[in-house]
Amino acid sequence: MPEHTLKRFDEELERLSATISEMGGLTESQLAQSLRALRDRDTEIAEKVIVDDPRVDALDEAVQEQTVRLLALRQPMAVDLRVILSSIKIAAALERIADYAKNTAKRSIVLSQTAAPTSAVAGIDRLGRLVRTALKDVLDAFAQGDVAKARDVWERDEEIDQVYTGLFRELLTYMMEDPRTITGCTHLMFMAKNIERAGDHVTNIAELVSFRATGHGFEEDRPKGSAAMYATTGAAVGPTP
Repeated sequence: MPEHTLKRFDEELERLSATISEMGGLTESQLAQSLRALRDRDTEIAEKVIVDDPRVDALDEAVQEQTVRLLALRQPMAVDLRVILSSIKIAAALERIADYAKNTAKRSIVLSQTAAPTSAVAGIDRLGRLVRTALKDVLDAFAQGDVAKARDVWERDEEIDQVYTGLFRELLTYMMEDPRTITGCTHLMFMAKNIERAGDHVTNIAELVSFRATGHGFEEDRPKGSAAMYATTGAAVGPTP
């Protein structure tokens, strides 16, 4: 391949990574704002999260267009092919995380008009902060090509699941002890599930960072905080080439 063609190919790969980084930053902001909307009972912030969701979708479409063009015109191999294939999956994971943030924001609007246990809301916020921190760190790992940092994020999934399991049980207890909390706690349950699933997608991104650099994900089964809760999440396995 001529030198000028190689240079152009490298520039296109850099542009693809830049698009994913932009998408990741926006997704992180969406998640943070959805948690703030819940914490502050701020419907205006929640509405903004909902309105901004198409921006994430547009970036996802941009990634798909760029990857299709690279595959069709450049016929990449080895590392370059892994970078392109993983880019599609990372963008899809980010799009799903943003969807979960949007769904959380929608429920926070409803919840602002309903009584909900303060400690349970605080529990949702704690769970969300764990996932948000993991998302930030995995995006840093992606930008730096840092497999060790990605693995650290992957291993933190167990803590996220443990917090989710405890929160799920706490919400059930509230509903059994006081039927007046059933509506609010039901919304909180769905929000907790959305955030836990977002955490699963963060873990998948961590595996894809490893796949980009090494050709494989992490060999062990992904750590989970509870075998019973794992059965209900339907979490995806590691990436395939």
